[in-house]
Amino acid sequence: LPSQIDDLYEPGDPRVGWAYNVYYVGVNIGGFLAPLICGTLGEVYGWHYGFGAAGVGMIAGLLIYLWGGRYLPQEAGPQRSNSAATRGAMSLGRSTITLLIAVALGVTIFRGAYEQVGNTVALWTDSGVDRRIAGFTVPITWFISLNPLLVMVLTPLLLARWRRRAEAGRTWPAVRKMAAGALIVAAAYLLLATAASLGASGGRTGWPWLIAFFVLFTLGELYILPTGLGLFARVAPAGLGATTVAAWYLAIFTGSLAAGLVGTLWSAMAPGAYFLLLAGIAGAAALLLRALEPLERRRETENDATRKSL
Repeated sequence: LPSQIDDLYEPGDPRVGWAYNVYYVGVNIGGFLAPLICGTLGEVYGWHYGFGAAGVGMIAGLLIYLWGGRYLPQEAGPQRSNSAATRGAMSLGRSTITLLIAVALGVTIFRGAYEQVGNTVALWTDSGVDRRIAGFTVPITWFISLNPLLVMVLTPLLLARWRRRAEAGRTWPAVRKMAAGALIVAAAYLLLATAASLGASGGRTGWPWLIAFFVLFTLGELYILPTGLGLFARVAPAGLGATTVAAWYLAIFTGSLAAGLVGTLWSAMAPGAYFLLLAGIAGAAALLLRALEPLERRRETENDATRKSL
């Protein structure tokens, strides 16, 4: 799906970068509804009903995609696709390959901290957060739904801000935007470390701390993940769009493995110290991504020179 987004726009159209944020909203609509519907059905009526609802949702998504297929551009034939892929592989310059590998490494490190929301953060929410509101105990799955809900709320605001900056000629390079996102996520985990440390001395932590964490966390997520996906798709040569996007998802997969290793430290550390570690991991990713800005600028300069010579 992501590899098809770039084909919806003319080459060089600046809106294509924002389109990945819109796509990200669509993904998170499902991410918002799934814990509410499937999680609630599972907790109240049994997990057979929860998994059944998930299956219905997948079928509905497939039907929507088939219905909207008429709006997608025509795919190239097999012979044309193979020749385009061959030319694309030859045009994939060294600076582009180096940039993609380095960004993938930064994203892998970042995901080691990011993926803890559905893992150790959920465990801490269960054991360390006072989830009572007016006598009602909020299910953990509802708190998890905050993240995709905030994606839907914050994305239009961010797109409006980025559009104003673009009109004023103050657009940030992709890796700088990604570094800012990782830094914001690091700040979110610092907030959580503070909350967990305060709760350790006085009982459970109040739920407003968790709300504040998710606001910061989601804001940082919107700066880094859709931007990174758009970067990989944008630099992909003709015929290699799906392959290049697959490399992005390989970095996400590797980051998920790293998150599993980081998660094993949860039982050996105090929550405050553990969240401080996650802040350090996200901060390290921010430093690496920020250091890649000269490489991205050099790649853009080389591409401009190549286009002028054609």
